[in-house]
Formats: sequence, structure tokens, C-alpha cells
Amino acid sequence: MTTDDGTLVLPRYDKCSLSDLLPAVAARVGLAGAVDPLGLPDADRWVVLLVDGLGHRLLGEHANDAPYLCSLLAQHQPLTVGVPSTTATSIAGLGSGLAPGVHGVTGYTSRIPGTLRLLNALTWHDDVDPDCWQPHPTVFERLVAAGVEATVVSRGAFLGSGLTRVSQRGATYVGAETPTERVEAVAETVGSAAWAGRPAVTYTYESQLDHAGHEHGCRSMRWRDVLAAIDDDVLALRKALPSGAALVVTGDHGMVDVPDDDRIDADTEPGLLDDVVLLGGEARFRQLWAAAGAIEQVAARWRERCGDRAWVVTRDQAEADGWFGRVDDGVRPRIGDVLIAARGTFAVVASRQFPVEMRMRGFHGSLTAAEMYVPLLVDVV
Repeated sequence: MTTDDGTLVLPRYDKCSLSDLLPAVAARVGLAGAVDPLGLPDADRWVVLLVDGLGHRLLGEHANDAPYLCSLLAQHQPLTVGVPSTTATSIAGLGSGLAPGVHGVTGYTSRIPGTLRLLNALTWHDDVDPDCWQPHPTVFERLVAAGVEATVVSRGAFLGSGLTRVSQRGATYVGAETPTERVEAVAETVGSAAWAGRPAVTYTYESQLDHAGHEHGCRSMRWRDVLAAIDDDVLALRKALPSGAALVVTGDHGMVDVPDDDRIDADTEPGLLDDVVLLGGEARFRQLWAAAGAIEQVAARWRERCGDRAWVVTRDQAEADGWFGRVDDGVRPRIGDVLIAARGTFAVVASRQFPVEMRMRGFHGSLTAAEMYVPLLVDVV
């Protein structure tokens, strides 16, 4: 089993990050101005599958459970995801081709500027306009404007959601509720484009591995069973694609199992939230907004409490170090004044504000190799 070596992994924006993937694919189908820093092969029709929770290290440790996926591991170096290493931030980066400091989805939960409220980026809020939250053209919009077919195949429940608007607006949306329906819908979409000789990019999504990891742990038998089923499903998808199509499989983050005795509960420790006006983020990447003039005091308190179990930095330091890429002025207040990025198997839970965390085994969000690296698996049919 590979363990975290304690090294902070910075995202490689514009070089080898998840947000570079769709622009690279777009370059391969001829989108003017798009750049491919990843060295992808030539193809006119692409399928991009994001498997939620598929970390590069985790996949490499489970070759017996995922022989097809692991057979593709050595072809490309892994991608880094953005910061934090969490689903909403990664999906927004993939779809927009932008770093978090520009696309603005800066965490699972982030501050709505000018308020003491959090935006949950997975469930969204009716009074937050996703087109204003992320105003930049998505890669899908750019493809469609250039005459390339752009399609999203995913669960019907995601149609029209805030995160879908932020990351996938412009694409034709096709609902598919099961892996079998997903394979059929993707194959039909790509096959139609191949028959007509048209370039096409199709994105699809699988969520069950992440759910299994959160609930049972990312090395549990349940997690391994789900991984094996996904491996079979992806191989079936590959076999259903027309000749010449390219299949790309990647993840949005890895995962770390957190034992009960390596957690701090921010909601129950006396004094720990002094001078904190809002707590957000998630357990492996806690974000704190401090009272006026109290940022350094809050950071010092948390450094003392966490010790070497976390990187505790101010927003200014994280921005200077490149955690979020370029940070636009309108995005900056969405990021916590103080950031607590967990190391090892540590986490900062909040039993009253985020009670669901108390039932979870697997977590992600921080900048460890286990969480930051995701595979880049490419197979041309």
C-alpha cells in the first residue's frame, strides 16, 4: 500500500492538470486557439469519462480489480487536479478549462461574498446565478461555436443544476441513469458523428466509486467491488465505440481513509473557533473566514493545534504559492482567510455544521499525492 510521504503537491495548471484535459481534446478536434500540453493522439471523435474518486495512486494499487484501466496507466503521466481536490472544483475546472481562481468554484462549500452564507457547489442555491458565479465560456460552448458536436451524457437529475451550468453549459445533454444506458447513449452519440464524418466530444460521468469510498473507505471490499464493476463498464464502452474514436478516462480526486482518532472536531473544542465568523470547505481542506484584523491570530491558533498534521496557511500565502492559479478579484473573497490542508490521515470535522462528516470513512480535498494525482488513461479504438 502506498502511503502519503508528507509532500505538498502543487497543481500544474497549464501544463499537466485536469483543467488542461478538455482544451487538449479541443485542440485535437481543431478548435482554434486551443492548446494540447498533454500530448494526446490524433482523433476526430473523443469520449471523456470522469470517474469520481479515481485517484492515480489508488488505481495503481488495485491492478487485479481493474485490469483494463491499469493496462493504460503507463502511457501518460498523471494529471494534478486543482485546489481543493474535490468534485465541484474539479468538474468546474474540467469543463471550463480554467484554474479555480478564475472559474470561481473554490471548494465543496465556499463563502458567498458580502454574506455570512456558504454556497454548497454540489446542491447550489436558487439565489446564486451560476452564469454569474462562473461567467467565462466553457470548453463546450467554444466547441459548439466552432461547429464541433459537444454532448454530455449523465444522470437526468444533474440537468440544469448550478454545477452543470458552471461547467457544461453549451453542450447537448442526454440523460442516462445506469451504466448500461450510459454506454448505449455514448455509443449512439459518437457513432452518429462518425457516420456523418463530424468531429465530436462527448463527456460522461460515473459517481459510485466516490460514494463507496466515503461510506466504506477507499480500500474496502465494497470500494474494490465497485472499481471492478467500473472496469468492466469502461471496457464495454470501449468496445461499443466506432473505429478511430478516442476514449479518455480520468478522475476528479483521490481519497484518504481517516480514522476516528486522527480527527479534530472544530465545533466542540473550546476556543478553536474564536475570531472565526464562518467555517466552510470540507474536512481535509477546511476554510475559515476571520473577524476583521484577526487572520494571523486565527492562523497561529490553528497551527499550534494541528502541528505537523496539516499545512495551515493564509489565503494570501496560498495565492502566492499558486494553489488556485491566478485569482480574480471577484473570486478572492470566496476563499477562506485561513486554510487548513490536512496531511497524512488527518481531518478537521465539524459535527454541528457538517454532521455528515461524522459518518464518513474516506475523505479528500487536500494537497497530498494521494488526493492530487488522477490518472490520464487514453485508448484509441
